Formats: sequence, C-alpha cells, structure tokens
Amino acid sequence: MNRLLAAGAALAVVMASPAHADGHMGAEGGDELRAAVMEDLPGLVTLYQDLHANPELSFQEHETAAKLAERARALGFAVTEGVGRTGVVAVMENGVGPVVMLRADMDGLPVIEQTGLPYASKRTAVPANGVETGVMHACGHDTHMAAWVGAAQLLAERRDEWSGTLVMILQPAEETGEGALAMLEDGLYTRFPKPDYVLAFHDAAQAPAGFIGYSSGFALANVDSVDVRIPGIGGHGAYPHTTIDPVVIGSAIVMRLQTLVSREISPLDPAVVTVGSFRAGSKHNIISDEAHLQITVRSYTDEVRATLLEGIERISRAEALAAGMPEDKLPEVIVQDPYTPSTYNTPALTERVMAGLDARFEGRVREVPSVMGGEDFGQFHRADPENVESLIFWVGGAPMEQYEASERGEIELPSLHSPFWAPDAPVVIATATEALVAATLDLLPKSGG
Repeated sequence: MNRLLAAGAALAVVMASPAHADGHMGAEGGDELRAAVMEDLPGLVTLYQDLHANPELSFQEHETAAKLAERARALGFAVTEGVGRTGVVAVMENGVGPVVMLRADMDGLPVIEQTGLPYASKRTAVPANGVETGVMHACGHDTHMAAWVGAAQLLAERRDEWSGTLVMILQPAEETGEGALAMLEDGLYTRFPKPDYVLAFHDAAQAPAGFIGYSSGFALANVDSVDVRIPGIGGHGAYPHTTIDPVVIGSAIVMRLQTLVSREISPLDPAVVTVGSFRAGSKHNIISDEAHLQITVRSYTDEVRATLLEGIERISRAEALAAGMPEDKLPEVIVQDPYTPSTYNTPALTERVMAGLDARFEGRVREVPSVMGGEDFGQFHRADPENVESLIFWVGGAPMEQYEASERGEIELPSLHSPFWAPDAPVVIATATEALVAATLDLLPKSGG
C-alpha cells in the first residue's frame, strides 16, 4: 500500500515481547470457525502464491479481477465486473438486515522483486510514465485478496448464521489513490446496495505475524501532492545582478514552509509539509530561469488541509514578490487532484468489532497510534459520513523469527514497498480471514437471533 510504511512500525511499538502469534496456526485453543479457516488455508495459500507471481499495476488488474470474480460467482454471489474501470462488486442478499461491505485492493507496484521466493514475480509492465518496469506485490495486496476469498467462501457456506446483505468489492488502483473514488463515481453506492458498515485490513511489515492493530477515529492522513513551479530571470552566474534567481526564491520558500506547521497550525493538530524534490538548473555557471519543488502535505482534518494548501500558495507568491518578480511571473502552485483523503475509523464500529476480535484472538489485538501515511479506503466513509461507518485494521506480517531478530538488533526488517518484503502469508491470511468473517457475523446477526 502506498504511503503506509509507518503503520507497521506504529503497531510494533506497542507489541514488544509478544507471545507467538503463529500459535494461531495450531489446532489447540481454536473454535469451529478457526478450524474451518485452517481447513481452507492450503487452497488460499496456493491462490496467494498465484496472485503474488502474477501482479498487475494500478488500473491494469484485468487478469486478477477476472480470476477472483469467477471464484465469487461460483460461490453464489451476483458479480459485476468493470466497476471503476477494473473493480469487481460481488453481492449476496440473505434476508433482512444491514449491509456490510468487505474491501480488498488488487494492484501491485512498479518494483523488481528480490525476495528469492520460488513464486517470485517475474512480470513486467508499463506504468503511466511509459518506462517498462518489474511488477511486484510489495505491499501485500495479494494477502488481502486471498483473505477476501477466504471470507467469501466461509460467509457463503454460513448463510444460515447471518441475515442481511454482503457486498464484497475488489478495488483497483489503491497505490495511486484513485481506485476507491473511481468505483464510487461509477455508482458503487447507487447501482449496488449502500453499506452500513465497510471493513478492510492491511498487512503490516514491521509487526509480528498474526497480531492485529487498530486506531479509533483518524487512522491515516489526507495526502496531497503539490508542485510549485517558480519562474525566474536567468543569466550568467558571474553576473547575478542581472538576474532574478529562482533557486534563491525556491530556497526561501522551502525555509518559510517550515513555519506552516510550527507557527500556523495548532500543536494539537497533526500536520506535515515535506519538500521531497527541488530541481533547477543544468550547469555550474548558469542561473536558471525556473525551479520546481515537489511537496507532500499531510493532515487529518479538512480545515488543517485547507490552511496548509493556502499557506503554500501564499508563501510562494510572497517570496517571489520579495525577490522582485513581476506579478505576471509569480510561482504556479498545482495541487494534484484527486488527492487521498484521511481515513476515519468510526469509533462505534471500531469499538464493537475490536471488542469481539480481542476476545477471539487471545490478547493479540492492540490499539496503536495513528499514522501520517495515507490510504484511499477513507473515501468509502467520506462518500456518506452520516450513514456509512468504516474500519480498517492492521494484521502483522513479519515472520516471527525475523521479528524477534529485529527486536534483538540483529537485522532490519524490510518495509512495505520493499523489493524484499515477504510476509508470513499463511498467518496473515488465516488471521485476516477469521477476523473478517467473525466481524461480519457480528454485524449481520441472524434475524430473530
């Protein structure tokens, strides 16, 4: 998942010296649902390995969508493909009751895999930049899809245990932050039953396999990408007095931007403004006629977001004016649209679901700090905040031996988006499948039960 690299670290912080989560894989201490998950697990792991070996980039998930749509049809779901370009919606109506939506994301990343796994991806593809690259499920979306199928299988088999409507979606283009909005704009809430509850999970690379983490309220941030193009008046480096140097203007903008968070945002409101790229010029003795800044902006609330974006515009114009640039050559500030909105885990749903999972998973559930990474899952609640509750939670994926070695300082764990990320897939899939099914059964109680 893009922009989520810190989530696993946040989960790991509160899970020092954990009990072995891979005990989940044993039969002892489990119940009938866990036994059913374990019975299905070999097939789900085989599916995971196939998905891992055959990743597809954002909005290119044609094979993946078709493969999983066929599985959903075979289970008795009414399936619609091509929602939001490559998304899939599978609906199962089962009497009177609420509507629960389970979401998994499908896209891989333009990363050349270096895990050495026997089922490692050797795929290549051409992303939007036009440059051919390797493709890898370096963010664990393959575990998300395998658990999605696992949940679909068990919930279809257990229709006598729940009442209501189950809407299961496979979302494209999470990595680019576009897929959830694309599905909503293509009628997700009008062509299909609108959910009362939306659930999803994400694997966490810095947390031990099988542990579950959650944040109530804001869990992930608004993410804006901002480009600032700064005109200047170029010339010879030996005669700077004949120029207006965009490098100097850009440097002043970069420094002044640091005051946005420190002096214009309340210390109680999380916010980040990071200049990730500063490009200008081509030679030692030439003052360029343009500089270009690329900025990532993070916040939780719409109000803080607006303040930060307005501040970038204001500071950019003011520093150029201070340098003597004319009004018709002031910097251009471009905010990419669409942006990734913050993810808000509605407190009532979060408390209800996590209370059930805490009892089920024997103390392996922890509340963790929110992070400033982003995820477009937030779009589903934002589309109808008065009526749609939502929750995304983490499932740790670091193999226990590696996690314990990292705790001793012997190794560094790979992060999400790393070419070396290889989760303990059986534990992630088993844990997430059981959690999704248990939560859904709780939210869709049998009528009269």
